[in-house]
Amino acid sequence: MKFITYFSQKWLCYLLLATCTFLGACSKDFFDKQPLDAVSDATFWRTEKDALLALVGCYSTGAGWKGEDFWTPRSLLYLDLMAGNGSEKELIPDRVTDGTLNSAYWVTEGYWRNSYQKLTACNNFLDHIGEVEMDESLKITMIGEVKTLRAYEYFNLALYFGGVPLVTKVLSIEEANNVTRASRDEVWDFAEAELTESAAVLPASRPANEQGRITAGAALAILGRLQMARQKWAEAAESYKKIIGFDVYHIYADFTKLYSASNVASDEFILTSQYQEDVYGHVLPQYLYPETWGGWHQFSPYNELVKAFECTDGKPIEESNLYNPSDPYENRDPRLDYTVLISDRSVFKGQTYIARPGTTSPDRFNRYNWSGYCIRKFMDESFDGNLMNFGGNWAIIRYPEVLLGYLESKLEAGDPIDQPLLDATINLVRGRQNVAMPKITVTGIDALRSMIRRERRVEFAFEGLRYFDVLRWGIAAQELNRQFTGMKLTDNPAGYKDFPVDEEGYLIYQRRNFKAGVNELWPIPLSELQINRNLTQNKGY
Repeated sequence: MKFITYFSQKWLCYLLLATCTFLGACSKDFFDKQPLDAVSDATFWRTEKDALLALVGCYSTGAGWKGEDFWTPRSLLYLDLMAGNGSEKELIPDRVTDGTLNSAYWVTEGYWRNSYQKLTACNNFLDHIGEVEMDESLKITMIGEVKTLRAYEYFNLALYFGGVPLVTKVLSIEEANNVTRASRDEVWDFAEAELTESAAVLPASRPANEQGRITAGAALAILGRLQMARQKWAEAAESYKKIIGFDVYHIYADFTKLYSASNVASDEFILTSQYQEDVYGHVLPQYLYPETWGGWHQFSPYNELVKAFECTDGKPIEESNLYNPSDPYENRDPRLDYTVLISDRSVFKGQTYIARPGTTSPDRFNRYNWSGYCIRKFMDESFDGNLMNFGGNWAIIRYPEVLLGYLESKLEAGDPIDQPLLDATINLVRGRQNVAMPKITVTGIDALRSMIRRERRVEFAFEGLRYFDVLRWGIAAQELNRQFTGMKLTDNPAGYKDFPVDEEGYLIYQRRNFKAGVNELWPIPLSELQINRNLTQNKGY
C-alpha cells in the first residue's frame, strides 16, 4: 500500500465533478427558485455520494496556476525563498522579508484569502455532514479528515499572521464582516485538539481505492509541527513516535526521483498534493527550468544555502580538509548536486548548465536578476511534456521530517540521546542509498542541535519548511537581515573588476533588511481591515 498521495485518479474525477457541482450551486434565477440544473445545501446533503463529493471539495487545492496557499508547489517554494534560501527574479516572495512588506501586499493577502476559502468549504461540510444518512463509522472518518484539513489551515495562519479569526461554522456576510481575532494560543489550542481527536479516529492505512485520503499519520505529522512550534517537546516526540510505530512510511532510496512524475505514491510521502498530467497538472516546471531548456529560470538559490551542504566526510566546509575554496563544489554532500544547478558542472538531459558571464548562454547570470545558481530539485529528467502541465506529486510532509522532528524534540525535551536513536532517525535520512553521508555520532546538545538544523535545511530545501524553522528557532532576523551572495566568479577577488564579489570571490547579490520585532508576523490584509473594523493590525504595519 502506497501512502497518502493527495488525489488518486479516481479522486481527481470526483474533484472535477465536485467543483462543477458547487460552482453550479452558486447560481439563482430571477425568482430565486431552486435551480433545476444544480444543487444547493437544501437539496444536496442526502447520500454517501453527496458526502464524498463535498469531502473532495474540501481537499481541492486547484491545479494550473493556482497559488499563494499552503498546499501548492509554487506557494510552498515561495516560503523557502522568503526564508533566505534564494530569490525569485521578479522579487515576488522576496518582498515579504526584505523590509518592504505592507498590509496591501497581494502575496500575503493571497495566503490569507485562500486559507479562509478552504476553511469555508471545511466548515460547510462539518455543518451539514450530520444530515447525511450513511454508515456512522465512515462519517466519523470523513469528519476526521476535514477537521485535519481545517486544523492545517489554522496552524499556518496563526504561524504567519499570529492571532486570526477562529471561525468554525459558515458565517453570514454580516457575521463574517464583524469577526474579531482570536489569539495565536487560542487558535493553536483549537488546532491541537482537532488534530488529536482526528488522529484517534483516522485509519493508519487505507485500501488502494481510497488512496489520497488523509490518515492518522498525516494528522499526527501536522500535530508534531504545531507542537514543535509551541516548544511542547515531549508532546511532539510522542506524536512523531506514533507515526514511526505505524511502520508504513520508509525512506525512498533515490533522492533524485522523489519528485518525478512516475513516483506517484512513494511511501516516504505522508501528505502530498497530487497531480495528474492532462487532468490536474501544475506549472512549477515552467518556473523552475533554466531558459536553456525552455523554462523561465524564475528562481535563484543563494550561495548561503549552497555553503550549508557538508563535505563528504560529514563536516561543514569550515571544518573539512576536503573542502577546496578554488573548487568549492567538489567532495560535497550529493544532495547539493541534486538540489542546485551549478554553472559548468551540472548536466541536465545531456546538456551542461552555463551561467558564466561572457557567454551566449541564455542563463548567464548577468542577463537577468539571477544569482548564477538555479534550482535542480523537482526537475524530472524523464519528463518530455508541457512544462505547464506536470503531473508529478508535491510532498507537503515527508517521512524524514518525522524522523528529524522526533530527534529534535527528544533533544530539546532533555531526553537521553544515544547512538541507536541517532541511527533510527537522522542517520536513516543521511544514509539514503544515493546520498550515503557519514553517520552522526555526536550526542552533545549544542553540537547535535546545529547538525539537526543543518540537516533540515539541506534535506528539505525549497519544500516550504525553512520559514517555519527560522521562525520557531527565533533566528529569522539573524538569517534575513544580511547580504546574500551568488555563484563563485573568481579565485582572485582583489584583482577582479567585472562584477562585485566578496572576499571569497562570490557574486555580491542581494541584501535583505528584515525588520526584527515586526516581520516575524505578516500584516493582516488591508482589504480585510477596510471591511471589518473589529480587526486589529499587527505591530509595525
